[in-house]
Amino acid sequence: MVDPKHDDVRARSRRHVITVVALLVVGAVVAQGVWSRAHERAGLEHWTQAQAIATVSVIRPVMSEGAQQLTLPGRLAANYDAPIYARVSGYLKSWNVDIGARVHKGQVLAEIETPDLNAQLSQAQADLANAQAAAQLAQTTAKRWTQMLETDSVSQQAVDEKTGDAQVKLAAVQAAKANVERLEALENYKTITAPFDGIVTERRTDIGDLISAGGGQGPELFRVADEKQLRVYVDVPQNEAGAIGDKLNATLTVPEHPGKVFDAKYVSSASAVNAANGAITIELLCDNAKGQLIPGAYTQVHLTLDGGTHALQLPASALILGDHGEQVATIGADGHVVMKRVTIARDLGEEVEIGSGVEPGDRVIDNPPDSLTQGDAVRIARTAHGGGADAQG
Repeated sequence: MVDPKHDDVRARSRRHVITVVALLVVGAVVAQGVWSRAHERAGLEHWTQAQAIATVSVIRPVMSEGAQQLTLPGRLAANYDAPIYARVSGYLKSWNVDIGARVHKGQVLAEIETPDLNAQLSQAQADLANAQAAAQLAQTTAKRWTQMLETDSVSQQAVDEKTGDAQVKLAAVQAAKANVERLEALENYKTITAPFDGIVTERRTDIGDLISAGGGQGPELFRVADEKQLRVYVDVPQNEAGAIGDKLNATLTVPEHPGKVFDAKYVSSASAVNAANGAITIELLCDNAKGQLIPGAYTQVHLTLDGGTHALQLPASALILGDHGEQVATIGADGHVVMKRVTIARDLGEEVEIGSGVEPGDRVIDNPPDSLTQGDAVRIARTAHGGGADAQG
């Protein structure tokens, strides 16, 4: 016979075991979840920290040697460029050349009708004739009175007066003659001629126009330019002043002749820095016998500068410009950023020569992020220029 109390104890024991097992299973599940979340959080923090490290490209400063190329904008000007003004007033009677016409020295460009000047010349000639007649009479009178003095018929005072009057009349003749010559010289300016061989670049008058005489104040009638040789004016940065001289080599290119290069020769320098742009204006001379270049046109001037010194060169993209001046970001031995202040010896456009601040072995960051600061950890991706550092992960 089965004891009921014994069965009840066994049932309670079984339930107790089941409860403990269930609790253990629940505890294991909870512990597993907590551990999993902690592991994921640690992994996320590690990934976030890894992503916060900037990946940068590293370059090495390159030693520049010998001549350097510098390209600057320039402007072409005719070797001689003269505006032609009228020296006499009147009306334009005719013009013989138009823009683009090639002319020779002394060739007639236009004729001016000058009725006022013609009348003035006629009056001056009449005044000269009158003065000559008066002078002749005065001389004859003085001669007669001098002869009468020998017989004591007149006083010495009277003879001196007649002689003086004759001299005054002769002086009046010289004045009248000079006035006639002046007006005759002006008459020659009725014909407008070319001052030298060249090409007519402007015509600002027409038949019947009222012409006003002026010394550069009134409107010009024509403009003549000698384009067989062209002057080239270039503004060279002040830091290149040491390379300016007779040994400076220069070539030109213009948009209308792509691929064609024109030689130019150094002529002179302004030898003074323009305060407006901090540059020195130099003058070059270019042969244009074939007429391929146009006065007043824009040109690209390619200068070959003899560097003479060795300098470290970096791409301009490595520079950091800010409140602390010009800097570059380098990577120290510990893999952290070291900011270095630099000076620019020469700006070559895409490249710059460094005067001081970096060493040949420095690892310089190219295109540094704006957020990069002193002491930041970075990851090196690859070498962008020259013989740089090895790529690192």
